[in-house]
Amino acid sequence: MMDHIRFDAGETTLIIACAAGTPPHVVHWGARLATATDVAGLVLMTALQGGPGSADVPVAASLALEPGLGLAGPSGFAAHRAGRDWGSLFMVTATTRHAHGATITSEDSRTRLRLVHAIDVAPETGVITLAATLTNLGSTVLDVVDMATACLPLPGAMTDIIGFSGRWSDEFRRERLARFSGDYVRENRRGRTSHDSFPAVVLCGADTIESHGEAYGLHLAWSGNHRIRVSSLGDGRVLAALGALLFPGEIRLQPQETHAGPAIVAAYSAHGLTGLSQHFHRHVRGRILRASTRSKPRPVHYNTWEAVYFDHDIDRLKRIASAAAAIGVERFVLDDGWFGARRDDHAGLGDWTVSDAVYPDGLAPLVDHVTALGMEMGIWFEPEMVNPDSDLFRAHPDWALGIAGIDQVPFRHQYVLDISRSEVADHLFRQIDAILADHAIGYVKWDMNRDLNHPGDVDGRPRAAAQVTALYALLDRIRAAHPGVEIETCSSGGARPDYGVLAHSDRIWTSDSNDAIDRQAIQRGASFFLPLDVMGAHVGPRRCHVTGRTLSMAMRAGTALMGHMGLELDLLTEPADDLAELAAAIVLYKTHRALLHDGDFVRIDTPDYLNVIGVVSADAGEALFSLAWLKGHDATLPGRLRLAGLDATADYRVTLVWPLNWRSRGAQSAFEALGIDTEGAIIAADLMMGIGLQLPLVAPESVLLLHLVRVGSAIASSTR
Repeated sequence: MMDHIRFDAGETTLIIACAAGTPPHVVHWGARLATATDVAGLVLMTALQGGPGSADVPVAASLALEPGLGLAGPSGFAAHRAGRDWGSLFMVTATTRHAHGATITSEDSRTRLRLVHAIDVAPETGVITLAATLTNLGSTVLDVVDMATACLPLPGAMTDIIGFSGRWSDEFRRERLARFSGDYVRENRRGRTSHDSFPAVVLCGADTIESHGEAYGLHLAWSGNHRIRVSSLGDGRVLAALGALLFPGEIRLQPQETHAGPAIVAAYSAHGLTGLSQHFHRHVRGRILRASTRSKPRPVHYNTWEAVYFDHDIDRLKRIASAAAAIGVERFVLDDGWFGARRDDHAGLGDWTVSDAVYPDGLAPLVDHVTALGMEMGIWFEPEMVNPDSDLFRAHPDWALGIAGIDQVPFRHQYVLDISRSEVADHLFRQIDAILADHAIGYVKWDMNRDLNHPGDVDGRPRAAAQVTALYALLDRIRAAHPGVEIETCSSGGARPDYGVLAHSDRIWTSDSNDAIDRQAIQRGASFFLPLDVMGAHVGPRRCHVTGRTLSMAMRAGTALMGHMGLELDLLTEPADDLAELAAAIVLYKTHRALLHDGDFVRIDTPDYLNVIGVVSADAGEALFSLAWLKGHDATLPGRLRLAGLDATADYRVTLVWPLNWRSRGAQSAFEALGIDTEGAIIAADLMMGIGLQLPLVAPESVLLLHLVRVGSAIASSTR
C-alpha cells in the first residue's frame, strides 16, 4: 500500500501522506516540484518539532482535522452518539489511485465511522476538487454536528486574505486584509448562497497583485449554509477549512447510512490573482458546464422584467419582441407575471398555470410570435416559493417550511416550499414539465427570492441542507426531460452564483442592479471565480431602477458587452439614437463573443477611478480590453495604462471599437495622435506592457473598448 500520493498538474504539485494506520494529511500543495523530488526527504525537511509549552510530538493536521488528533486548535469534524463516540481519529485503511485522482478511505474502529476523501486534479490547470463522504458503521444513530469537506494547509507567506461580501444589488465586494493570529471565519445561514458571503476565499502574499505573486483560491461548491475558516495557529501553521454549516439535528445518520459533503474546488497560481482566476475559468468551462452549453454561442438575451414588471399585455409584449429582434436580440425571456393570480408579488406564486385573465389564448400566440422572429423563447419560474395567497398554499399549507408555533419572518409575501419532500418535488416537476412540453421554450430563468429563516419541516426537523440537494435533483430532473432547455440560476440577483448550482444550470444572474457603474465592480469581483460566458450582464434603462443613476447608452452597452450580454429595458420608449447605438453594440458583441467567452481573462491593477479588464485569445493573437472611467481622477491628467497577457515579441494593431464617434476631452490625446480612434495604430506589445499607453481625458462614467490584433514580430513599430 502506498504511503503517499502525488499529483503534478499545471503549475501545481499536490502530495498527500496516506500511509496505512495514520491520518491522511497534505504534505505539499503549491508550486510544482521537480519530478525527482524525494518525498521522504521533503517530509523530513518540513517536519515540525516539539517546542516549549507545546506537545512533545508534533501533531499533523489531517484532512478531517478530527478531535481525536489532539491538535489544540480548530476542529473540522464533530459527531457523537447521544454524547458519546465524539473523539474520532481516522486512520487510512485503503488508497486507490487513478489517472487524475485518488480515493483515500479512513476508518475509526472505536467510534465506528468511515470517511472517504475523493480527490481529482485537473491535468490542464492543476485545479483540485475534494469531496468527502461519511458512513455510520455503528449500530446506533450518529449525529453529525460539523463536517468540513477538507482542511488544507497553506504557506505562512500567504499573509493576506481576500474575502467576498456584499448585499442585494451590490454583490462580490472584495475585502482584503492582513491575516491575523486566530481564526478568520465567514458563516452564512441564509439557506442560499447569499449576497453577502460568497463561499470562497483567496490567500496570497502581501505583494501579490493581478499580474504577479503567489495566490491560493478555495471555493465551496454549495448553494446553502456554509462556513469558511482560515486559522493561523500559534506554531505558525495556517489551515483553511470549508464545509456546509449544519443546524442541530440536521444530519442524523442511521446505521450504514452515508452523508456526502459539498466539494471544495481549489487552485494555486504563481502568476498573480489573474493567473488564479484563469485556472478557475478553465475549470468551469471544461469541467462544470455542459458541453452543449459551451458549444452554443451565448445568445443576445432580452428579459422583460424592467420593461413591464407585472403589467403583461400580449400586444405590447409582441411589439417589444419585434423591436428586440430588429436590433439583433436572439433570446426573449418572459419574466414574472404570466401565471395564476400573479398581478403583483402578493399572490399566485406556486400556481404554475397560464393566467386566463392575461393570456386568454394561452402563451402560444406570444411564443409563436417570438419564434417566428427567429428568437428563442424563455420563461421565468420561482418553483421553490409560494405565496400564502395561492391555490397551492390553500391546498397544502403543510408543504411550507417553518417552525411550529413561530410566525414566519415576512419576506416578499412568500414562504419556502419543502422541496425535499417527494410529493412537493413531483408536483413542481409536473407543472414545469407541462409548460415546457406544451411550448417551444428553450430557456428557463429559475429565481429564488427569499432567505430560509425557519427551515423546518412538518415534523420539526431542520431541512436547510436537504433543500439544496433537492434543488439539484429537481434541476437535473428537468434537464433530463428537456435536455435542450438552458437554465439560468437567479436568486434576487446574485445570491446563488456558486459552482454547486452551476453544475446543474447554464448561466448565473450576476446582480439585480443593471447600473453600469455598479456592474463594473460587481462583474470584476465575480470574475475571480466565474468566466464571462456564464455572467449575465444586461443593458438597463437610461435611469437605473435600482440606483436612480442616469447613464449613457455607450456606458451601459459597453459594460454589458463584457459578459453574457443581455437587455432589460423598454425598447418601445428608448430614443431612436439610443436604439441605433444599442444595435451597434450588439453587432460588436456578436463579432467578439467567441473571444470573450473562450479567451483568457485579464484584470489590470489600476487606480480606483478606473476599471480595466480584458480577454486575450489562447494564442495571444487577439485581445479586447475594456477601460471604464468610474469617477474623476485626482491628478489633472490620468496616468498610463500597462496592458497584460500579450505576446511580448509581437506588434499589435490597436483600434478603438467603442463607443462610436469618440473624441477625448480637451486637446488631442495620445490615442488620437496615434490614430487608435480611427484606422488603428501598430504598437509593440512590450511597450504597451512595460511603459504603457497614456490614457486620454475621458468623462467619468464612460467606457472605451480597445481591440488588438497581432500583426507580426516587434521589429519596426511606429512607436519605437
